[in-house]
Amino acid sequence: MKNNILIIILIGFYLTGCVGVSSKGIFGTGVSVAFDPRTVGTQIDDSIMQKNLSARILLLDKKYLISVKSKVIDGRIFLTGKVDNPEEKLKLTKLSWETSGVRSVRNDIKIKEEFDFKQSAKDVLITSQLRTALIFNKNIKATNYQIDTYKKKIYIYGIALTAEEKDEVIKEAEEILDVKNVVASIITVADLRIQKN
Repeated sequence: MKNNILIIILIGFYLTGCVGVSSKGIFGTGVSVAFDPRTVGTQIDDSIMQKNLSARILLLDKKYLISVKSKVIDGRIFLTGKVDNPEEKLKLTKLSWETSGVRSVRNDIKIKEEFDFKQSAKDVLITSQLRTALIFNKNIKATNYQIDTYKKKIYIYGIALTAEEKDEVIKEAEEILDVKNVVASIITVADLRIQKN
């Protein structure tokens, strides 16, 4: 009997220890609502646009579920990933512009090439090095950024609290070894259409 009670208590501690580990926001957008500088209304609008766009991309072709990523920040749509031909890239750009409430579309989708394990491993390493650098930099709110790397080219999407934070993120990315280019689509809080009071 004592063993059963002890097991129940241990399971209870184990389960309660997992609370709060998720980095997803209330709508699953990947940025914690508590740390996001956008207003809750803007976050909801962006989340609705994100879900709408994701559903429409999936209806276009199921293969895009894995090969194409999209992110909506303050009505701006950012597309990354790989497609088979230029026509598909154009279709996705057109589809994004047709999304209700869109302010701009940035299409960084690449045309697929033969898989290169060595290159892919380098890209994963670059992404993880930058993510680690952002986490350890006290002047940067790392949860506000999404990072993708393709052929040693880093794509950073997110919201900086200040222009100095934006510059710091770009500087951290440029300091990573073997990086060819940094494409930063970072919006500052001052650039947001609706600011928190």
